[in-house]
Amino acid sequence: MEITSKQPESHSMTHEEKEKMQHDISKLQDQVQQISISQKVTEAKMDGLKKEVEDKMDGLKKVMEDKMDGLKKSMEAKMDGD
Repeated sequence: MEITSKQPESHSMTHEEKEKMQHDISKLQDQVQQISISQKVTEAKMDGLKKEVEDKMDGLKKVMEDKMDGLKKSMEAKMDGD
């Protein structure tokens, strides 16, 4: 069994084809740049939201600790009063 390789036909691009290809490449580069910018903006927003959530959680933790301390002192005072 003999395998023959067919040589690709020589095809030189026309000026119009080259211009279209350059235009397509340029459009793709613009799209990649826009996606990259969008990704950076999204990451910045996510970092901001994460910080907000962490701050709120820290605040809630502090409130709960204060309430628990208050309850503990109240219970101790009642036990000492009995």
